[in-house]
Amino acid sequence: QVQLVESGGGLVQPGGSLRLSCVVSGRLFSITDMAWYRQAPGKQRELVASITAGSTGNYADSVKGRFTISRDNAKNTVSLQMNSLKAEDTAVYYCNLRIPLRYWGQGTQVTVSS
Repeated sequence: QVQLVESGGGLVQPGGSLRLSCVVSGRLFSITDMAWYRQAPGKQRELVASITAGSTGNYADSVKGRFTISRDNAKNTVSLQMNSLKAEDTAVYYCNLRIPLRYWGQGTQVTVSS
């Protein structure tokens, strides 16, 4: 069973930066499209960014130009660099396959507040 372990969240002021990481178990990581999702309180989980096996990134309009998704196939890791953070980026962030598994990791909390 694939395991997803997210880390890197925290409390940051508006305009600040954070880098999230997700370690993914399994031998097929390098050929699997991956994604970051987030869920804010009272809202549905939404797709933030995705990355193909060939490392092409795609972004939600709300984060385009501020967030960068990347992957390191040697380390089975997908990362999300988040710059110019806004209060509305506050959420629990999850990584998963681009077509999500039926289960999720524990996520990592990102809070943007002064």
